[in-house]
Amino acid sequence: MEERTRAYLRGRFGDFYRRSEVTLPPRADDREWGYIPWTSGPDTTMVRHKSTLDLGNTSAFLERERPRHVYFSAGFYENPGASTMEQKDWLGSDVVFDLDADHLPSVTLGEDTYAEMLAKCKDALYRLLDFLERDFGFEDLTVTFSGGRGYHVHVRDEGVHELEREQRREIVDYVRGNELELETLVREETVEGLGLKNPTTKRVLPADGGWGRRITERLGEFADGLIERGEDDAVEYLSGFEGIGEKSARAIFNAVSNNTAAVKAGNVDVHPAFLKVARMYVEKTVEAENAPIDEPVTTDTNRLIRLPGTLHGGSGFRVQRLSRAELDDFDPLVDAIPETFVGHDITVDVQAERTLELLGETLTVRPGVVSVPEYAGVFLMARGAAEKAKQ
Repeated sequence: MEERTRAYLRGRFGDFYRRSEVTLPPRADDREWGYIPWTSGPDTTMVRHKSTLDLGNTSAFLERERPRHVYFSAGFYENPGASTMEQKDWLGSDVVFDLDADHLPSVTLGEDTYAEMLAKCKDALYRLLDFLERDFGFEDLTVTFSGGRGYHVHVRDEGVHELEREQRREIVDYVRGNELELETLVREETVEGLGLKNPTTKRVLPADGGWGRRITERLGEFADGLIERGEDDAVEYLSGFEGIGEKSARAIFNAVSNNTAAVKAGNVDVHPAFLKVARMYVEKTVEAENAPIDEPVTTDTNRLIRLPGTLHGGSGFRVQRLSRAELDDFDPLVDAIPETFVGHDITVDVQAERTLELLGETLTVRPGVVSVPEYAGVFLMARGAAEKAKQ
């Protein structure tokens, strides 16, 4: 990045901060703070191990330094400004989750547009929130758009702050569905009556919640689809599954047809052959419904994360805190663009042709010196795709 470009962006970031108010997280004085300035050299050069006492008034700091990126720690400490983690004296940490479109299995880099990547990341966010709210029962959640390619979720419920890395690892494994197997999920229930001399047992998924609920719902959909096919088509379909021959396929169809309600209630013992289908649907459900978080972020009790309300130096977008009510309609390529950069054009020197989808419009920018809306120019310069043109 040329000095002219760096100076322009730093100046305009300063204009944004003079007109904005940034709300600090709870226990701000107990957290470590860090930032990346607009300096030449590697983008990863970070100033860290700072406390609010070191930075002073936050608004004044942002207006004065006009940083490229701003971070605060998930952890809180007795001495947050100490130069080493040992000296900080850890007191606890929020549980933080990071979803990045670049790391989603559903995203094809080089094919998906930026808008498509962000839409897929929001879908993953909904899955994560379902785990956190319905399965864990967390209530104190803060959701933010990262300003780049994803979302962050901060959990601050009482009881989570003192969790060690190993306990956070268990949360990670749960939402990712790591090593999830049918045998670890099912519970045995006693079957009595029906003229049986001796009670027997059946294996049942816990359909009332957790992964059991998700798998049972998919097995119910499988059962409805199988019956709708009719026996001959269903047998042909099932015979295409690995390890299921025609005889087993017919047995599965008959078992599902005669015990549809039981399958929908989570019973996987309707027929021995049906267990193969149940195991297969454990894998299918995990693949489709897990939350593909950046695992090391959640297990790291000292992680630095972006401060909501500040600007992302790689896009010029606002790192935006979102309520659950705002999330459905939130469009990051519209709502995260600062008003500071809207309403006037600038000239930039573009390296290669780019198509941008910003503020609800599609803009194709050709190589060379061109005039573009400032928000588009800031985005291109922040991404390293353009330099500020000479006046």
